[in-house]
Amino acid sequence: MATKKAGGSTQLGRDSRAQRLGIKVTGGAVAKVGSIIVRQRGTKFHPGTGTKRAGDDTIFATVAGIVAFRTRKVRKFDGRLRATTYVNVTPHAKAKATA
Repeated sequence: MATKKAGGSTQLGRDSRAQRLGIKVTGGAVAKVGSIIVRQRGTKFHPGTGTKRAGDDTIFATVAGIVAFRTRKVRKFDGRLRATTYVNVTPHAKAKATA
């Protein structure tokens, strides 16, 4: 007979792996074509010029250039104005040399 109740089974000791989300290339840095700029869940950051959004909401560069984060006020569907952050990649000669 067991001396402790449910001694063999426990629900503790397991934890999920971190998802490594966040900004991978900061503003002003050089991004190559296809490099991941932001990994996110949902659209906290929106794709601008020179970027696209992947199926898991990751934003990646479509051109080699300098990364810039810009905030604009956008009117939502219910009429509210909200600040929205866009990620842009502008082509640059320095970026083409390193890519």
